[in-house]
Amino acid sequence: VQLVESGGGSVQAGGSLRLSCAASAPTYSIYCMGWVRQAPGKEREGVAAISPASGRRYYGDSVKGRFTISQDDAKNTVYLQMNSLEPEDSAMYCCAAQDSSWCNSWDPTQYSDWGQGTQVTVS
Repeated sequence: VQLVESGGGSVQAGGSLRLSCAASAPTYSIYCMGWVRQAPGKEREGVAAISPASGRRYYGDSVKGRFTISQDDAKNTVYLQMNSLEPEDSAMYCCAAQDSSWCNSWDPTQYSDWGQGTQVTVS
């Protein structure tokens, strides 16, 4: 599946951004979709994931309570609403998808398909 992200940008600490991930296939047919971020010099970090068929959502500890992942099946799009942003949230955020293994928030290697990424900068 092809994935295209949008919605990144620069924001002050405490602000909000919403990332979008448009999929080339119906989201309800994809087993697991998620967001992975990577800051310069750091390893990739799984942020959040959703299993569209069930609606189950999974969050990393660093974003729990601040970020919300959601889906819009009519638009084949998954969103990441990010509130109370902190400078530590600055990273390239990539949307990803997989159809073959346990859906979770923390393991970037579970994904087989990736978008090109969108930059988030919090100052």
